[in-house]
Order: sequence, then structure tokens, then C-alpha cells
Amino acid sequence: MIPAIILFAATYVLMLTFSKFRPYIALTSGILFILTGMLPLDEILPALDFNVLLMIGGTMGLVQLFIDSHMPERMADMIMDRMPNVQWAAVCLSLFAGVISAFVDNVATVLMVAPVALEICRKLKTNPVPVIISIAVSSNLQGAATLVGDTTAIMLGSALDMTFMDFFWYHGKLSIFFAVELGAVLSACIVYYTFRKEKAPIPKSGKLTEVTDYIPTVLLFGAIGLLICASFAPDSWNLPAETNGLICCSMLLIGLVYNFARKKNLDAVAGPLKAIDFETLGLLVGLFLMIGGISHMGVIDALAQLLADLGKGNVFLMYSIIVWASVLISAFIDNIPYVATMIPVIAGLAAQMGCDPTPLYFGLLSGATLGGNCTPIGASANITGIGILRREGYEVKNSDFFKIGIPFTLAAIIPAYIYIWTVFGV
Repeated sequence: MIPAIILFAATYVLMLTFSKFRPYIALTSGILFILTGMLPLDEILPALDFNVLLMIGGTMGLVQLFIDSHMPERMADMIMDRMPNVQWAAVCLSLFAGVISAFVDNVATVLMVAPVALEICRKLKTNPVPVIISIAVSSNLQGAATLVGDTTAIMLGSALDMTFMDFFWYHGKLSIFFAVELGAVLSACIVYYTFRKEKAPIPKSGKLTEVTDYIPTVLLFGAIGLLICASFAPDSWNLPAETNGLICCSMLLIGLVYNFARKKNLDAVAGPLKAIDFETLGLLVGLFLMIGGISHMGVIDALAQLLADLGKGNVFLMYSIIVWASVLISAFIDNIPYVATMIPVIAGLAAQMGCDPTPLYFGLLSGATLGGNCTPIGASANITGIGILRREGYEVKNSDFFKIGIPFTLAAIIPAYIYIWTVFGV
């Protein structure tokens, strides 16, 4: 078990130190787990969550088709025509990103909404840095609201065999969606206060950007609709575990075929495929292999026992430790590997304590999702947003991020923390 812990810890340190090479570090570590026998050959495929990988890849390709259609620019025009000033435009974009992120991966959401925000800021000649940061942190918040909102939510839903509707109504109670929305209301006030000085009126042009093709928009929202429908499928249908991922990839395939037929060149297919972040997918593959290895070596069970001893049999204390430790850890470590590690830990922990694991799981998801908003490197959506700004020539200081991210996090996590325990813990 000690070699597995050393390799796992060393991998995390290297990923933090050399953030640009995280996928290669994770994949190398996963291969080392296999070569050393800490992950047996017959456990490699079971360790990989193909549903998660297919969902993320398919969604990213669909989003690129959506961007190429100029729909984001059209949305920017529509927002500008309806908002009185920059302050309300920033709040609207933040809420808009949150709504989309409840159904689409956070990184994909930032990629989709950022062009809208940049176009608005360009037309209004205002600094886009705080606007893009607000979009990123709002995307992270709403990612925990539904089954398809974020990679972490997908992983938790897959582990617990949750349907789409379970995020709204679970075990006869209002579920985690409402905890997230309670935090969203208060965090929107933070965004409103942040832009309190941006009172400049928005000029009304009355012109809307022409959308070149509405099919990508239909496909994107069609994928969301099918994901919702699939969640209602009865167990008797015996749908494959990768159903959600197959839906996203199938819709992307339809989009690629349509795009090729429309443009009649290979770039119509190559462009959307290039937009798929294969480095993120590689990172996930490496992480899944690492988690499979430490699980096989007994590290997960040992960690569960350690937490159980720390909680001293008190479920509320254990819940509090998980929530606030998740916030702190996810502020510095990407929440995807952290949640992937903790899901089996909580399963073992609940079994040892003989308690309902629901508040612990929901506490993990909310804490890890929101904790990423504390720092620029805490979540992939933050890194993506800052990368977009840098490509546009804007340098983002840590202080720029902290003054939005930290109050946003506290405003969102405190009501969620109280709600989850009140509904599921008491």
C-alpha cells in the first residue's frame, strides 16, 4: 500500500508543479500502476468510466459547431438590446452561464458563453476580465445542479446510479439542485455588487448578428433533451452504462455528417474534432487508472477508516469535515481527481459508520464544485476562462480572481451546506 500512496502523492505534486503537463503526468502514473502490478490487467477496463469520457468529448465537439454557427454573437446582441447597463449585462451573462452549465460541462459552457461576453465587452469597450471570471465561477456553481452539469456530477451520478430527476427529487426529498440554486441566488448578489460601478448605459443598435446555421443549436439542445429522456428509462430496458455518452457522441456524429454534406470539405469534420480537448480526456484516463490502482491496493479503505476515526462516529462532524475539506482542497487541486478519489472513500466510510451516505456524497459534490472557485487553478473552467483572456491579450492577476471568486464561493457554499444537512442529515 505504501508504494501506491507514494506514487499517487508524487503524481499530485507533479501535476500541481507542472500544470501544463498534467495529462502526460497522469497517464504516465496510470501506466506505472499497471506495469508495477498495482493495477492488474483485468481491472484496467473496469477502472475507466467510458460514460464520462464519451459525454465530455461529444459535448465539446457539439459546442464548437454551435460557436461556428455565430449563435453566440446573436445571443450577445440580444442581451445588449435588453440590458440597461454593463452591471446588469454582467449579472445576466453570469446567470446565463449558470443555466447552461446545469446541463453542459463547465469547460464547454465557458467556451460557449465566453465568445458572447467578449463580443459584448468589445462593443462596449469595457474590461472583459471580471466578466469572464464571473462566467467561470458561475459555471462551476451550477455544474453540481444536475446529472449532466459537470464531470464531477456525472461521476457521482454514475457511482450512485442516479437518474437525471434524482438531482431534483431524491429519496422523497428535494434534492441537491435546490441547494445549488439557493447558493446561486446569493452569489448573483455578489456579482451585482462587484459591478456596482459599471453603470454606463448600453447603446441599442437594433441589429442582430445573422446566424449562419440553426442546426448546431438544435443538436446541442436535442442532446440535452435526450439525456433528460434517458434518465426516465425504466431499468427493464437494460440500457448500457454508457448511454449518456453515446447520446452526446451520436449527436456530434450527426452534426459532423451534416456539416460535411453542407460544406463538402474535410475541414467541416476536422474543425469540430480539433476542438475536443483530448488532453483533458487523457488526464481523466490517467486519473481513472490511478484511482483503480490505489483502490486495488487498499488505500481507499484505509482512508475511509482514517476519516471514520477522525469523525468519531459523529455523522454531522464527518459531513462538516467533508464539505469544508473539499472546499479547501479543491481550491488548489482540480476537483475531478479529488472527487474521483473520494467517491469510493465515502462509500467505505458510510459502510463503516452505518449511516446514510447521501449527505456525505452531496456534501462532497457541493464542496468540491464550489471550492474550485477560490483560486484561478481550482477548476478547469477557471483555467479555460483565463486562457481565453490571455489569448485576447489580457493578463489576469491573482487578485483579480480572488476578489470575485472567494466571496462568490462563501455566498454559495454556506446556504448549500445548511440546506443539505437540514434536508438529508437530520
